[in-house]
Amino acid sequence: MPCYRCGARQTDPIRGASPWKRGVRDERQVLVCPGCQTIDGWAGDLDHCTACRSSVLVCRLGEIECRDCGHVRTAERTGDTLVTSGAPGLSEEVEAALSRVLRRRAAPT
Repeated sequence: MPCYRCGARQTDPIRGASPWKRGVRDERQVLVCPGCQTIDGWAGDLDHCTACRSSVLVCRLGEIECRDCGHVRTAERTGDTLVTSGAPGLSEEVEAALSRVLRRRAAPT
């Protein structure tokens, strides 16, 4: 999953805790890259807990849980809209990687 702000994708993790942060925006789980975390107010447009106003939320199995106070609520989606990554060429990169792994030849263009 790419950073929802800039579209950067995670690379192979280095040992230790990930510098990427999780959050919820418009009832969906999102990631924020370390670069975007340096911008003042980066958490301002994330969803906040209805009980304690924290932005440290996780979304799983149709529920949103606050990691600060433990409050859990049902995710209320207003529609199933597709969230795009903003990363052009991703499908081509995935296709090329699969071709390498599966040792397929690329189709002539």
